[in-house]
Amino acid sequence: MAPGPAAGAEIEPGEVWVERAYLTDSEVLDLAADPSVATVTPTMPTSLGALPALSTSDAPSAWGIGAIRADSSPFDGSSIAVAVLGTGIDAEHAAFAGVQLVQRDFTATGGGDGHGHGTHVAGILFGRDLDGVRIGVARGVTRALIGKTFSESGVGRSDWMQEAILWAYQEGARVIALAMTLDLERAVAEFVAEGLPPHAATLRALECYRANARALDALITLVRARSASEPGAIVVVAAGDDSRRDARPPAVAFRIAAGPPAAAADALVVGAVEQRTAGLITAPFSNLYPRLCAPGVDVASAQRGGGIAARNGTSMAAAHVAGVAALWWQHLGERSPAELVAAHVLRSCRTGVFASAPHPAEAGAGLVTAPGEELLAPRARTPASAIPDCRHR
Repeated sequence: MAPGPAAGAEIEPGEVWVERAYLTDSEVLDLAADPSVATVTPTMPTSLGALPALSTSDAPSAWGIGAIRADSSPFDGSSIAVAVLGTGIDAEHAAFAGVQLVQRDFTATGGGDGHGHGTHVAGILFGRDLDGVRIGVARGVTRALIGKTFSESGVGRSDWMQEAILWAYQEGARVIALAMTLDLERAVAEFVAEGLPPHAATLRALECYRANARALDALITLVRARSASEPGAIVVVAAGDDSRRDARPPAVAFRIAAGPPAAAADALVVGAVEQRTAGLITAPFSNLYPRLCAPGVDVASAQRGGGIAARNGTSMAAAHVAGVAALWWQHLGERSPAELVAAHVLRSCRTGVFASAPHPAEAGAGLVTAPGEELLAPRARTPASAIPDCRHR
């Protein structure tokens, strides 16, 4: 994506871009007063969050495919373009055979996926079968946009992610899946390293955090909106993996609310669940206030370098929801507006599959469900006010 229009170029009405520049305090004030500038936001570090360890399961299972009823859905997402923003992708993996992968590196660290997280997420969203095992929810997808916004160590920058979201939208992605968190701790450390005392560094980092949270919220609202010619896009965001419900003394058990961009008003924020004999339960690491949930523990998918491996995380859950969104979009029609598709995704959620009735703050509307015969049968419309909205305010 170009950083902005060329000097002297005509700007089309409604055209939007993200531009990076080193600015003086005076220049920041001048730009902030410019009515054509939506926001001026300082960059700050991002991370993949407090990711749980790789699954130790001896027999990786793509159990989520059946749990969300993707295996019985007549749709495969074949007409819908999707995007995965994260650590990149192993484009040579057999799971992506026949998929047109449009890659863009926003990090200047090189293409590919030296981490493995992005490859795993992409496999859940649209991967082909591996060794007779179905791993992909929307395995008919033929075009995927892959934005690399994290280095091999899982470190990113907020401007990389903002550019990537807008790029994916402008390239035609209808569903954009991402997992990231604004790294406040690293931001404080960077300001201290620049010479600020800890107190001032903390205040400066909070200033950056607030500005980036607002910018991400505005950007996600922008791509969700539609015009007469564009249906918009759904941004699916992992709720985050910072909670520790299963901590044992002397450690303290705690739950953390989802933070930006998972707190964005127009994002589909996804929590993770795991399977138990009695039914599903909220994953111990999954953050609070998702809008819905999906499988996120012991989830098998494509492994960087080839084969299958299992991972844990709300990222895996978000990939399931992104895949289901593609299926619903295919069912409703490619030109259907994003808000209509999102409403169907939320309305499809089930709570009767849990071991005990889940609290909305833990599971949102419930477990996401692919469009199938029982959901497509005629039934009374659900008023918008009845769709649970458990965003943290």
